[in-house]
This record gives sequence, structure tokens and C-alpha cells, in this order.
Amino acid sequence: MKDKLNILFVCGRNKRRSKTASQIFRNDLRFKSRSAGFSPKSPHQLSSNDIEWADLIFVMEGSHKNRLMGMYRDWDLPKIEVLSIPDDYEYMDTELIELLEIGVNDYLRIFEKI
Repeated sequence: MKDKLNILFVCGRNKRRSKTASQIFRNDLRFKSRSAGFSPKSPHQLSSNDIEWADLIFVMEGSHKNRLMGMYRDWDLPKIEVLSIPDDYEYMDTELIELLEIGVNDYLRIFEKI
């Protein structure tokens, strides 16, 4: 049995939102994190290895969830949670960090009770 969840953060280009998420949660003792983007120009493009690694996936927009489910429609995907964070923030923006912390921590509090 694993002692930590593997959480994957996904956005369009893996340059701002998902990259910020993996940065701010990189030392979180509750889980391991990684980030990826859909674009071929992403620093880390989403791959099947990322999906296999993940126990939980946070996407920034509903369209990201739809795209992910379409790309891997024949897979038994882990839980995908939408954070509803628009692409309006720069990497490590203070407001972005706050939105990520609230969204992830609120979900994990609910998840731990299940």
C-alpha cells in the first residue's frame, strides 16, 4: 500500500497554472506532485506515463477534463477534479497560489473523509 497519493496537475501549456501548483506543493508531506500540459510546446507534455502514475488529477478548466477523458477514453482514469482557474495568471502569481491552495486543500479535506 502506498503511503502518499500521486497528484498530477494539468493545464494547457504547463507554464503557469499547473507548473505553479507542482512548485508550491512539491514539499507537501501528504502527496507527491507532478505537472503536465497538453501542448507539444509544454515543458512537460502530458503522457500516458503521467496518467498511469497519478492517483488523482487536478485540471484547471472543465475543457481540460473533457480533453483528458477524450484522449484516454479507453482507460480507467483516476479521479479528475476541476479547479476552475482561468488562464489569467502568471507563474507563481500570489492570487494563483491562493486559488490553488484553497482548491486543493478543500478537495483533500473532503477526500480524506471518504
